[in-house]
Amino acid sequence: MNKYWQNSITFDEYIKETERRIEVQNPEDDHNEYYELGLQRMNRTLKTFKIDEEQLNVLKSKNFTGKILIISEPWCGDASATVPAVTKFFEAANVEVKIFLKDSDHSLIEQFLTNGTQSIPKILILNENFEVKNVWGPRPQFGNDLLKKFKENPETYPREEFYNDLQVYYAKNRGKDAIEELLELL
Repeated sequence: MNKYWQNSITFDEYIKETERRIEVQNPEDDHNEYYELGLQRMNRTLKTFKIDEEQLNVLKSKNFTGKILIISEPWCGDASATVPAVTKFFEAANVEVKIFLKDSDHSLIEQFLTNGTQSIPKILILNENFEVKNVWGPRPQFGNDLLKKFKENPETYPREEFYNDLQVYYAKNRGKDAIEELLELL
């Protein structure tokens, strides 16, 4: 894991990389149309996210001395809602957080598949020796429940409605559930 950590970037660098991808579009990148939307969503999360003091106290009580490594990409809708909140929360507690760009090297995400897919974000809870202690992702349980509802019956719960409901949930929840679930895994 240390190798992946060394090849990861900070959240500020992640934002700058997103802006670069918007400015200089790669014609071979299938995600070009999603970078601007991802940046808008990340900025909305950053503007509306407030650190929950109760959650911060729970984190402090756990005496966590490790690091957080997030496997992500700025084109991902789940990531744009979750990554900023999780990063800002852990950084507020002086926990180091880095982001590994999934598309730069698939060998990391291949170790943490979700039902056989490279779903992101994946949040790896590392100890001080860079050993993976737990994994979270790609979305909070409420989002997983919405996805399950969509997959079970896309005729009565169409994709557009699922995506809309998921984004409305993310906008209202502001990362609180993701952080709560991560705290339970520490």
